[in-house]
Amino acid sequence: MRKNYVLLVGLVILSFNMLSAQFSDKKKDFVKYEGLYDFYYDEDTDKIYLEVDNLNKEFLYVYSLSSGIGSNDIGLDRGQLGDEQVVFFKKAGNKLLLVQPNMKYRAITDNVLERKSVEQAFAKSVLFGFPIVEEKGGTYVIDITDFLMQDAHGVSNRLKRTEQGSYSLDKSKSAFALDRTKAFPKNVEFDVTMTFKGEAKGGYIRSVSPNANLVTVAEHHSFIELPDDKYEKRVFDPRSGSSPFNYFDYATPVESNILKQFIRRHRLEKKDPTAAISEAVEPIIYYLDNGTPEPVRSALLEGGRWWNQAFEAIGYKDAFQLKMLPDDADPLDVRYNVIQWVHRSTRGWSYGSSITDPRTGEIMKGHVSLGSLRIRQDFLIAQALMNKPFAERDDNYQPMLEMAIARIRQLSAHEIGHTLGFAHNYAASTTDKSSVMDYPHPQFSLINGEVDFAKAYEVGIGDWDKVTVAYSYQNFNEGENEKVGRGLG
Repeated sequence: MRKNYVLLVGLVILSFNMLSAQFSDKKKDFVKYEGLYDFYYDEDTDKIYLEVDNLNKEFLYVYSLSSGIGSNDIGLDRGQLGDEQVVFFKKAGNKLLLVQPNMKYRAITDNVLERKSVEQAFAKSVLFGFPIVEEKGGTYVIDITDFLMQDAHGVSNRLKRTEQGSYSLDKSKSAFALDRTKAFPKNVEFDVTMTFKGEAKGGYIRSVSPNANLVTVAEHHSFIELPDDKYEKRVFDPRSGSSPFNYFDYATPVESNILKQFIRRHRLEKKDPTAAISEAVEPIIYYLDNGTPEPVRSALLEGGRWWNQAFEAIGYKDAFQLKMLPDDADPLDVRYNVIQWVHRSTRGWSYGSSITDPRTGEIMKGHVSLGSLRIRQDFLIAQALMNKPFAERDDNYQPMLEMAIARIRQLSAHEIGHTLGFAHNYAASTTDKSSVMDYPHPQFSLINGEVDFAKAYEVGIGDWDKVTVAYSYQNFNEGENEKVGRGLG
């Protein structure tokens, strides 16, 4: 029995050494990407090898959908973000495990054993196990191809839930998309063209696919460096208009609430904290999808820039900016807050999402998805309100277009507001239209018996929006009463 055991161990060691030698011999022919994690691409096998030299160091893993299906009813949109997850690599035997710790239950204390007791009390998740291909001086090389080639975004499950058919990933028709696979100092990006095969049963998938039995999309994976520890969490108040994130702190004294709630917000600091008006150390910059056509492009830029009015009210100069996305930038790159123009076969939702540090609530990337057919629907509403049939003339579309554009400006501000950390306000429409975070209905007047669209939608940010921005982003010097300063004292 001992002889067999020794033989087995010897074979494992020999196999590892052979695998390591094969990688070392071949990697000179691979394409190397240098960034947060260095990695190699082997074109002959369509494989990606990752170098890991920082075991047990946490980073952020995010999956998303870079190319969608185009059906609002199915709900798999281009640019759709998935869950963000704090993860780290841990060595276990001859493999590295990708571990997701449990961020919902914590012990915020200097007592190491108290922290460990909570960590061990609740389940964590091992997302994947990677056999070690090579190890040199504490740097490990792993093959992450299978991890990146899995359906992380849940495309097949979504197709099944919406009764479009049973689909499975066809790896023979899937491959890495190198044009969107990139490496940067603080993030690395992997993009995969994925084909799902199955028997189409639903009308939705048939309406948007050239071959409904073979549905090809693209899934995106991001490894992102977590922010430093200089960000200050801000306590959530239900009167603030902000959205909370929660966790349970088991180190809380018995007389206090174990549930902790803080707001989600971008990091924003003044260059000169003592000045009444100051530029930001790093302004919040959003970028508009450069595939957006006119006149929508100008309307989205104008509406989004309204938010700078609220930041000016709390003493910032040009703290919120809106620009066009550079042609070579990827909308899913965490370094860019993006407003993306999304096409579907039918009128669909617009929504504001974000990538947030699960440890603190700091917003690292805002991502707005605006449905392109919305403006056409608003145009049709205006058309129906005209006294004379539209068919009588074909040159009287300007009033209808202006109303639709006014709604798009407001929608841009609304969805960006979500990505700044703000919740809906369903009372603003009845209170002097005090917030763009409401769903405003258009207001019309009759002039000489004809519907006037000129004031259908408000222009600019609302008074309540300024209160919300003040609570989330206003800075106070040491000794100042923050609660009173935010109007909640």
